[in-house]
Amino acid sequence: MFVNTVIAFIIIFGTLVFFHELGHLLLAQRAGILCREFAIGFGPKIFSFKKNETVYTIRLLPVGGFVRMAGEDPEMIEVKPGYTVGLLFNKDDEVEKVIINQKEKYPDALIVEVETADLEHEMKITGYEQGKEDELSGFTVSQTSFFIVDGEEVQIAPYNRQFGSKPVWQRIKAIAAGPIMNFILAYVILVMLGFIQGVPSNQPELGKLTDNGRAAAAGLKEGDYIQSINGEKMRSWTDIVTAVKDNPGKKIDVAVKRDGKSFHISVTPEAVKDENKKTIGRFGSYAPTEKGLLSSFSYGAVTAFTIAKEVLTTFGNLITGQFNLNMLAGPVGIYDMTDQVAKTGIINLLRFAAFLSINLGIVNLLPIPALDGGRLLFLFIEAIRGKPINRDKEAFVVFIGVAFLMLLMLVVTWNDIQRLFL
Repeated sequence: MFVNTVIAFIIIFGTLVFFHELGHLLLAQRAGILCREFAIGFGPKIFSFKKNETVYTIRLLPVGGFVRMAGEDPEMIEVKPGYTVGLLFNKDDEVEKVIINQKEKYPDALIVEVETADLEHEMKITGYEQGKEDELSGFTVSQTSFFIVDGEEVQIAPYNRQFGSKPVWQRIKAIAAGPIMNFILAYVILVMLGFIQGVPSNQPELGKLTDNGRAAAAGLKEGDYIQSINGEKMRSWTDIVTAVKDNPGKKIDVAVKRDGKSFHISVTPEAVKDENKKTIGRFGSYAPTEKGLLSSFSYGAVTAFTIAKEVLTTFGNLITGQFNLNMLAGPVGIYDMTDQVAKTGIINLLRFAAFLSINLGIVNLLPIPALDGGRLLFLFIEAIRGKPINRDKEAFVVFIGVAFLMLLMLVVTWNDIQRLFL
């Protein structure tokens, strides 16, 4: 069972992160931003491959993911005056590769001592060729050129391929696409569930009966139309639930219509405790369902809205001071919830995945630095001001946000461990 839970956790969490990051990737690429890496997880790489300009990686720690867009962070590789680099050229005599170190491995490279280098706007390098130290030469750098560092290629990002070069509305779309993709994923899952299992109906009839439940034991069947309970007319499934809940351990008279015939059956609802420790009646029947494509679309939208409302209510309680650390769950808590839900079947596991996807989308839209919501806040401020916020100030605020999130994650994870294992 442990192995099954681990597999379920990895698949669910990996799928949610994959679609979230896919949203960022697709909209960034559509805007013309160079995306160097698409990663699921953090830490050391355990698998990677490159397609077109992007390296796709799976990393060891399954706690998130990222899309590395050129220009979001300062470029790690620089070419400055006085550096000695190797240059390799394409068929158009443009620099195709700039070799930073281990130049001896590239005997065909032209060795140049750099005088000036602009690899963002003008895409040019000037310098002195080895053996021609008195003659300054200029070289045009290809728009699709690469640095080579320690034998690894890193694509050079001209300014027009960088995140900051794009109109603010394109950057907003690229950042917002991640959470939006989570909402879309949840909606698709819920529509699929509605189509597979049927959409709950509020008709006054019985859906599937539980094995060994009181209703089945009394002779009731799925599809029975309930006309009245204890003489009170039943107009909806909600009326049936209320009447059964109000009579724990008490015999009730149920007027039934089946195959055009009406008759009465006596049932004694089982007395159980609800989540508030109140004793209620239960006789073992699910709500009736109806199948249909249109109803499934409607069910997906209504259920997604309901889940989102519940999540927002929880965050509202945190903001208004009604704080309880048990309201939050880290990876350990989510793993435990996955374990419990997985035992109840694939349908509930899919419903749980939809809940997590909506949760992830909403959390990422919170205006906290280092989350998508924080990045969107900076972009909205830029749109209003007409100019970006100072990069150093933004970096400092993001650093504080990352530190806060790391501390919160440690506290929540420790609380999960204490609650579950200690």
